[in-house]
Amino acid sequence: MHSLKSSIERLAALGEVEHDPSARATFLEFRAALTQGKIRAAEKLKGRWTVNAWVKKGILLGFRLGELVEMGSGACLSFVDKDTFPARQFTTADQVRIVPGGSSVREGAYVAPSVIGMPPMFINVGAYVDEGTLVDSHALVGSCAQIGKRVHLSAAAQIGGVLEPINAAPVIIEDDVLVGGNCGVYEGTLVRARAVLGAGTILTRSTPLYDLVRGEIYRATLDTPLEVPENAVVVPGSRAVSSREVSSSSASSRAAEQRTVKKGAADEWGLALYTPVIVKYRDQKTDRGIELEDWLR
Repeated sequence: MHSLKSSIERLAALGEVEHDPSARATFLEFRAALTQGKIRAAEKLKGRWTVNAWVKKGILLGFRLGELVEMGSGACLSFVDKDTFPARQFTTADQVRIVPGGSSVREGAYVAPSVIGMPPMFINVGAYVDEGTLVDSHALVGSCAQIGKRVHLSAAAQIGGVLEPINAAPVIIEDDVLVGGNCGVYEGTLVRARAVLGAGTILTRSTPLYDLVRGEIYRATLDTPLEVPENAVVVPGSRAVSSREVSSSSASSRAAEQRTVKKGAADEWGLALYTPVIVKYRDQKTDRGIELEDWLR
């Protein structure tokens, strides 16, 4: 893929790429490789996740080259979008189950054999969804998100996308993770293998994660995303908020969150902040409670 990478980076640097006669053909080759899973927005190399910035450049190139067209058939299935990213059309050869009812997967998204999509769900361009994963009703897999094997994205789960900035890491959900209903995982958060996110859990770069088992507080830094440890069981929680935190920036509030101010508006109003909490690590009881039904697959 070295030649394709060089071509994409050259085209991405052009001011008026639409005037290059090779641009669309190069992009279509790139999109096909993305759809087939031959290239990815991020990949795990020697145990560490690495962002492939050139892949995101290629996706943005497609938006630059695309022209608005009418898509679909009939008034009930009418869309207007860039012609470079139409909806994928699956066949039985793909071995992907897309259950009837309004789901959509964009070209440029890799969906592995044995994946199931329950209606209505959406998988955006650049996403990578690996084998045995279930994307449940009203779930979203955002642009460039990386979803591992045998993941269950429960109803209304939202996996955030990222195309800008170029070097930003996408959301990564590793193998055998359960993402509960109405969860939101955003801003490059990394959820390690076999973790369980209880219903309603929200994870972002600015959200500290409190580990009651190990007595640790996990945070994102300028260079690293928020990371959920392997096998962690995370549920929504809350913590007391200090009056300093109500009015201060996120940087200064971090110094304040070690204590609670017992005066001022925060105490008077009884305010608390949402926070995700690790209450345990996965065990046999957890496994029984979230076991996937093979017959459904």
